[in-house]
Amino acid sequence: MAVVDRLLLIDGHSVAYRAFFALPVENFSTTTGQSTNAVFGFTSMLINVLRDEKPTHVGVAFDVSRASFRTEQYAEYKANRSASPQEFKGQVELVKEVLDALGIQYLEKPGYEADDVIGTLARQAEDAGMEVLICTGDRDSFQLVSDRTTILYPKRGVSDLSRMTPAAVEEKYGVPPQRYPDLAALVGESSDNLPGVPGVGPKTAAKWINAYDGLDGVVANVDAIGGKAGQSLRDHLDDVLRNRRLNALVCDLDLPAGPTDLGFTTEWNRDAIHRVFDALEFSALRERLFDYLGGGDEKASADAAVALDLALPGEGQVGAWLDEHAAAGTVVGVDVSGVLRPSGARADTIAVATADGHGMWVSTDALTVQDDAALAAWLADTTRQKVFHDAKGQVHALAAQGWSVDGVVADTALAAYLVRPDQRSYDLADLAVRYLHREISTSDDSGQLAFDDDSAGAQSAVQRARAAVDLWATLEPQVEQHGALDLLRSVELPLIRVLRQMESTGIAVDGAHLDALHQEFTHRMLGAAQDAYAVIGREVNLGSPKQLQVVLFEELAMPKTKRTKTGYTTDADALQSLYAKTEHPFLEHLLAHRDVTRLRQTVEGLQKTVQSDGRIHTTYYQTIAATGRLSSADPNLQNIPIRTESGRRIREAFCVGEGFETLLTADYSQIEMRIMAHLSEDADLIEAFRSGHDFHTVMAAKVFDRAPDDIDGGLRARIKAMNYGLAYGLSSYGLGQQLGITPGEAQVLMDDYFQTFGGVRDYLQGVVDDARQTGFTETIMGRRRYLPDLQSDNRQRREMAERMALNAPIQGSAADIIKVAMLGVDRALRESGLRSRMLLQVHDELVLEVARGELDRVESLVREQMAGAAQLSVPLDVSVGIGRTWHEAGH
Repeated sequence: MAVVDRLLLIDGHSVAYRAFFALPVENFSTTTGQSTNAVFGFTSMLINVLRDEKPTHVGVAFDVSRASFRTEQYAEYKANRSASPQEFKGQVELVKEVLDALGIQYLEKPGYEADDVIGTLARQAEDAGMEVLICTGDRDSFQLVSDRTTILYPKRGVSDLSRMTPAAVEEKYGVPPQRYPDLAALVGESSDNLPGVPGVGPKTAAKWINAYDGLDGVVANVDAIGGKAGQSLRDHLDDVLRNRRLNALVCDLDLPAGPTDLGFTTEWNRDAIHRVFDALEFSALRERLFDYLGGGDEKASADAAVALDLALPGEGQVGAWLDEHAAAGTVVGVDVSGVLRPSGARADTIAVATADGHGMWVSTDALTVQDDAALAAWLADTTRQKVFHDAKGQVHALAAQGWSVDGVVADTALAAYLVRPDQRSYDLADLAVRYLHREISTSDDSGQLAFDDDSAGAQSAVQRARAAVDLWATLEPQVEQHGALDLLRSVELPLIRVLRQMESTGIAVDGAHLDALHQEFTHRMLGAAQDAYAVIGREVNLGSPKQLQVVLFEELAMPKTKRTKTGYTTDADALQSLYAKTEHPFLEHLLAHRDVTRLRQTVEGLQKTVQSDGRIHTTYYQTIAATGRLSSADPNLQNIPIRTESGRRIREAFCVGEGFETLLTADYSQIEMRIMAHLSEDADLIEAFRSGHDFHTVMAAKVFDRAPDDIDGGLRARIKAMNYGLAYGLSSYGLGQQLGITPGEAQVLMDDYFQTFGGVRDYLQGVVDDARQTGFTETIMGRRRYLPDLQSDNRQRREMAERMALNAPIQGSAADIIKVAMLGVDRALRESGLRSRMLLQVHDELVLEVARGELDRVESLVREQMAGAAQLSVPLDVSVGIGRTWHEAGH
């Protein structure tokens, strides 16, 4: 039997709009603030339909605008529809980006609607003998249903689709598909603002149509139809005839492509898919796409992986294999499996692979003393060049075996990050597909290989090691092209050892203090809840937005906040603003409850991560923040509260460990503004730093043309807000919100500021213009951030990219400087033979544990290394604090 071609047609606007209202917009957005619920729902639906229906041809139709020949004939056509929500705007363009990545064509015709495009393609496809599936939420399309054409109509959202066949249409509406437009003309279509005959519903309309053989027969016999319904029909006959003219689809358009031009294949350009899905942050959806459909021009099976001469060396043979295949001058890939984290680290297996096809795999528990020594010597040898993927965890595991690692020439996760710092993931298997057109087996969540026998596990591990060395060969020229090779070699790679040591050391914690805080915060949380209940006279779930909406906006009749899909928002900013307006006691207690609940949760998270050594061992990540900043997790020690007294008490739990004298904290004073002065070369800004006086006071004096002694706290606060906000694209509205002044007053302040500091104004304007031309921003040390959205037609995405362009060179340079400082402090401590050690990095701050008798030397070398981490046109000022706890050491 011959295979029949199957054409899938999708009404792009219809499906995207339904998806927008089916998925809560507040739950779907990128880190840049772009809403993505509509494009997510559309893409999810598309994946499901492609999987379930297996079309051979696919096309998507879009409306060009609301104006069409129908609005020319009837100005009120669809006039009842409100403007698209702000969060929806721009998402259709994102849908088109997804379609481009998947190689799916989309069509549109000025003056006509997507339905007309679909109708034309459907009729052409039927004439060509194709089966047709149409996915749309527009009932006008039912007139296209036939023995060859089926409508996939969303019943709820976009995931539950009804198959509208001729029988299904007739069963639901009582008329065959070709007469559905007759029924719609009589009944009307509220969504199109086409009023029908008053008092006439679908059943009456269907009875007339069947009795008189269609709408023409109804019109011809209109005087014979009795009762109130008949009179109503006669009174509104012009509306009916107009409706029928407008709901008839145009099926003979001249289109740039026909059904046979819409061939669909899964021989995709996966790199294009990765770029789009990375930008949208659709990692799970991407996995579904590949899992359900397979294919791709880079697709390869695990069995088709590169051939390897796999060695499972016997007793005493490890050293000989390494000398023969992994000698000095040979770059090899290494893959370690086991427990790859600071606490409980363990290396179970080690795989080594060369680019010329040799591989070795060993299980650590089977190594002889001789093999152990040979492997240890090879790992520590600086002349044996090794490539890891995501090295730090593997180095943890090797260190747990008593092995040190040197000679690491590349980490392919870091290399890929420097090439594309805005990706959401740098998984080896994903990068292997993207850059090597090769699929490799992955590990499960525990780090253990997902195989039962040694041979299968060995083959997979060696393939991963081989992928690492091959990936580096591909990425190295790209890293160099991006100007980041020195940054990789002199900063990011050396930092792996420093971070691993910090993670392994951890920071001591006073468990009794945490327990007491947890008890206190629990008591305060319950008390705040009872106070809130007392105000309204009953108990509610203070964590339930729905219950809070009832209390706030119905029972207490408070001013409405921003409207969302689930009602009026009750997020923190909205409630703070509402409290500022009303000062209602219920809000006071609710906000107090939320604050103390967050503190309690923070304490609980810390309690769970205290290890048997009485210390907390966080994990640092180098590839999370696109600006180059380090991230901390499990637990995140970079977000321990510091601005409130209660938050600072949590820092009191972090203390000096046994055998050490004190904690020392050191941070940069106003580093981002110092970088701004250096980059902008603004003479007045540079002078403000060199004056030796309070920076913000000097700046305020210049802006307000007063003596520094005449600057009060309010004026200083205004300029301080400007200083810290200008590099983040702070608007007059945002500044006004911070300072409690009108946007107009804030704009005057900004104008005065930039009039005084013209170099800053020129720099900020220039950095965006330059990035728009080159496509990237760059830090003092050459770290680039690529911002393609600077050229976007989507205003929201473009403006977000502009704010990133302002911020990236400043924050990225600060991140680079603190990393260089960490390397310098670590080197100075080791070269001085000191026992003191670094414990934490929190953005611009370092926390050290100082051994007895070493305080003066440690403080001196920390100041020296941090101040000398970069040569700027203004000095890098370092503040130092000392104390038994992290809080006491603050300054």
